[in-house]
Amino acid sequence: MGAERVGAGRAGAVARGGRLRHLAFVLLVVPLMLLAGAGSASAHAALKGTDPADGSVLKASPRAVTLTFSESVGLLDNSIRVFDPGNRRVHTGKQEHADGRSDTARVTLPGLAQGTYIVAWRVVSADSHPVSGALTFSVGKPSATTAALPYDEVPDTASVRLYDIARYIAYGGLALLLGVTVFAMATGVEPARGLLVGGWWTLLASTLALLVLRGPYECGSSPATAFELPVLRESLTSRPGLALLARLVLLGAAAVVAARLGPAPSRGGKQTADGPGTVGAEVLGGRLRFAVVSLTALALALTWAVAEHAAAGIQVPLAMTSAVLHLLAMAVWLGGLAALFTVLYRAPDELPAAAVTRFSRLALAAVAVLVVTGAYQSWRGLGSLGALTSTPYGRLLTVKLVAVVLLLTAAAFSRRWTARLGVPAEMTAPDVTVPERVREPVGAARARAEAALGDGAPRQPRTEPDAAPGDGEEESGRADSGPGRASGGDPAPYRRALRRSVLAEITIGIVVLVITTLLTGTQPGRAAAEAQAAQTAAEQPLGATTVVPFDVGTPGGHGKVQIELTPGRVGENQIQAVVYGPDGGIATVPELRLAFKLGDIGPLDAKVRDRGGYWTADALNLPLPGTWTMKVTVRTSDIEQVTVSRTVRIG
Repeated sequence: MGAERVGAGRAGAVARGGRLRHLAFVLLVVPLMLLAGAGSASAHAALKGTDPADGSVLKASPRAVTLTFSESVGLLDNSIRVFDPGNRRVHTGKQEHADGRSDTARVTLPGLAQGTYIVAWRVVSADSHPVSGALTFSVGKPSATTAALPYDEVPDTASVRLYDIARYIAYGGLALLLGVTVFAMATGVEPARGLLVGGWWTLLASTLALLVLRGPYECGSSPATAFELPVLRESLTSRPGLALLARLVLLGAAAVVAARLGPAPSRGGKQTADGPGTVGAEVLGGRLRFAVVSLTALALALTWAVAEHAAAGIQVPLAMTSAVLHLLAMAVWLGGLAALFTVLYRAPDELPAAAVTRFSRLALAAVAVLVVTGAYQSWRGLGSLGALTSTPYGRLLTVKLVAVVLLLTAAAFSRRWTARLGVPAEMTAPDVTVPERVREPVGAARARAEAALGDGAPRQPRTEPDAAPGDGEEESGRADSGPGRASGGDPAPYRRALRRSVLAEITIGIVVLVITTLLTGTQPGRAAAEAQAAQTAAEQPLGATTVVPFDVGTPGGHGKVQIELTPGRVGENQIQAVVYGPDGGIATVPELRLAFKLGDIGPLDAKVRDRGGYWTADALNLPLPGTWTMKVTVRTSDIEQVTVSRTVRIG
């Protein structure tokens, strides 16, 4: 029988190990498939304006192309590329930030011939995500054929998807490395060493992959270009690349320190006979271990914060602090759950109830930090409640919030089973000692009693027969059962329930991790609103044309003035006016004046000049938006003139 039980135990352990490997495979591969099927990441810096404007037709060749963004951007080797009407690359000058402003990008141009030109641009926003686009402008008049961006200038999506997958794996590696370490230090229970080593190797491999893919990810090129010298230099010298290098150094230092410090001492372990000096050394070693783990965890989290959303936008110092705390709390919770699940699955009898209770308290604190920091980051990224439904970031965040609610529900069940496991066995049964009943032949007990009492002792009449065999066991079982545990004080049912709830937490937590990875590659709602506003402004018609009829009251003294105001927005505007006579042909007049007034501002004289058939003004500054009153004065002779008013909307 003993051999059979040992064989059955080994078979069960093998079966549990196989199921655990299959479960880990599913939980890892399914999110990877989701990430691989996701689209490319959206940019985070919004293009606010361009000079020349997109789709504009210029009379002369511009001296430079200038792009203005909603936040500071970094320039690549070929951030701005210009193509002529034949889709040939134009040799441009040095690219730089215009006037030293980090939110701009500018490149000088040579003299351009007539036709339509394409400007393809790609920069890196302050939160390390690349942003790209294209615009067109024409010199003289548009080309007869539609210009198209060359095929080799289209960004490669394979680099983006591989980079997102490596980022997801890095999150998982950090959770295992930090979570398992903190679990062992907090509970004194050492989980499977493979979890800790696996977390370290996973984070190391994913960081190396991110470093190699950083160049192609920023440049929009194929992963095959990762080891080309210009791309590799971009990977190693960019701010995210330096953060990844720092992460590799920290991982190497952590491995060396862990090898020297050794495993964490267990709580309540056996005291050695070396005296108080050994106890003091253990206390000092525990404090040193706590300091090393804390500093390493903080430094690792900072390598994420300096290269993600927290590094750009509003309240950067507070946002980076929140991002670090959020990442650390995630790692402690999810990594600790993985360690707890492993111990519950492989060696449940070696897990003390007190250790589960200690981790439950630690997990509750981590959840509180996640809720507070997550609420702040959601507000900072969204900007408004309407962005929850109107932007991809908001919709992803809504899904994450639903998943977090489910995660908290599973955590509540885990705390329930943890509380029941924490009830001591001696407290679950009443203080009643029930003697064990021994089976005897019928009448033997009465004979012994009579012998003990003696001949003169009174005898009690027997009023009921002896109890049937087995009654003692049932009665003892009823006495041992209590409200806090299963029958007989067996904690196994609660351990199984805790194992199921922890597995649910881990599964939902991985879903939350995938959504978080997608959120880091999605344009925040606040930035999306700025981009939409900039696009709306860019789509407004360039300029406004107003036709003003006039009549001075003399024969042949009537006609109309056609006035073009470009771009018709706040700031500097250009005016071109043409006077038409009674027959509809262009007429020549000795004087034309235009004046603009808005409330107490003005009248502002446009100072138009006769250019031989038409009148122009190159520098009319309209300082405020609104409906301006434009007064047009036409003088047809030395004594005959008329003034007509019209309204013009300035955006």
